[in-house]
Parts: sequence; structure tokens; C-alpha cells
Amino acid sequence: MSQDRTHEAPEIRDVFDVSNTEPLEPGDVDLSDITDEQWQSDAGILAPSPAAETSNAGEPSEGWKNDGESALSVGQPSRPLLGRLPLARAIPQDVHSAMDYLDAGGVMAGAFLTSCPKAKAASWLMGGSGILASSLTDYKLSLAKLIPIEAHEAIDYGFGLSAIAAPFVLGYRKTAPHVAAMHVAIGIGTIVASLFTDYRAYRGVGRRAA
Repeated sequence: MSQDRTHEAPEIRDVFDVSNTEPLEPGDVDLSDITDEQWQSDAGILAPSPAAETSNAGEPSEGWKNDGESALSVGQPSRPLLGRLPLARAIPQDVHSAMDYLDAGGVMAGAFLTSCPKAKAASWLMGGSGILASSLTDYKLSLAKLIPIEAHEAIDYGFGLSAIAAPFVLGYRKTAPHVAAMHVAIGIGTIVASLFTDYRAYRGVGRRAA
């Protein structure tokens, strides 16, 4: 037994012998960027936080971060209308929101361009309802977030169809042809834009919490 210890002693001294180790200079190691948590994590003492793992994995954080989101399309994508609409999400939500107000204002302007009572009434009714619906929709450019984005999408199609049909149904296609043409053009433009809008809910009004 004593012989084994005799043989082991030099080996142990060799392992812990630091007499030949060159001393480190003060500038060789920079500890300014190393935090206690980072050191413990690297040493295996402290496990990485779940948030760090999520960030490293490239997964989105909680909230409204979604694929395809941009500065002009903020929020959660709308559920498909009738299972297939919109056909493509090319127009950012904020751009479409601005168009909503412009289209409604354009329809309302018809009231100042004619003396036909029916054309005036249609202009006020459709333009006013369009502005009201936009100002209450759950998207960024609104005064209150009350109307779900899916409902607003349906309203857009209804607004477009109404603007196209009104001159023929109410008969001012002949008595106020310039206003009728303007209403039809705005209606067609609204429907086409709606088919390619990236509809997004800003707060998720009308959606059940997961």
C-alpha cells in the first residue's frame, strides 16, 4: 500500500504543479462584458432562461408579432372571409385604412356636385356610413376599436356593391350622371382593393382569448 502511494504522489504533484505556468497579464482577460448569470450559465451552474432559448431559436415573442408583419400592417391577420378572402395580402392594412376614409369622403363629395335629391341622399348616406364604420373598426387608424376586422372586411364589400348599385337602383344614373360615374368607380376600386388587402386586427376585438 505504501508503495502505491509513493508512485501516486509524483503523479498528483505533476497534475497540480503550476510552477512552470506563465502568469497572466492584467490585460489578457477582459471580464467587463461577462455577467454573473452568463458565467454561471456557461459553467453549467445556471440553466439558460426560457426567454433566451426562445430568442436563440428565432421564434417570435408573445403579442402581435406575426409572419409578414410590417410597419404598415400591424396586428393579427384576419380570419379568411368565406374561407378564401382576401385573395392575396398585398396592400398593407394602414394603406387600406387610409383608402377607406378617402373612398367614403369621395362618395360623400357627390352631395356637393349635384342638385339631384336622390344623388345627394345616397352620397350622404353611403359616405357617412363608410366614415363611421372606419372610425370604429379594430385597426390602427381608427378612433375606437369596436368592429372586428372580419366584419369590416364584409362591410368593405357591401360598401363597394352599394356604391355600384345605388345609381341604378335610385335612378340618378340619368339625373346625375357625373356623380353616378364617381360612385361606381369608387365602388369598383373598393372591391378590388379589398380582394388584395392584408387585413389585420389591431387589438383582436371579438376574438376569444386562447
